[in-house]
Amino acid sequence: MSAEELLSVDYEVYGRVQGVFFRKYTQSEGKKLGLVGWVQNTDAGTVQGQLQGPASKVQQMQRWLRTTGSPQSRIAKAEFKNEQTIDKLDFKDFKVVR
Repeated sequence: MSAEELLSVDYEVYGRVQGVFFRKYTQSEGKKLGLVGWVQNTDAGTVQGQLQGPASKVQQMQRWLRTTGSPQSRIAKAEFKNEQTIDKLDFKDFKVVR
């Protein structure tokens, strides 16, 4: 059986996503799913980052970013860009960038 392909995708989440521990929960969920990447606040009041890992886990995380987030967050929308298959992971873990 062949290994599941690796995906990389950039994301940006809109709504009430700053000051509600969104980055911490995103990092925790990403690690739980075995993903690597990063997450950071933007000056525009959104949260952005990059996810990398097995395709099915990346898709699970995309659903989480669209619908769940941190308990006090209110997600208006999540956008995903630059989705591509990769040969190897560019990161060792999932970081909160400040």
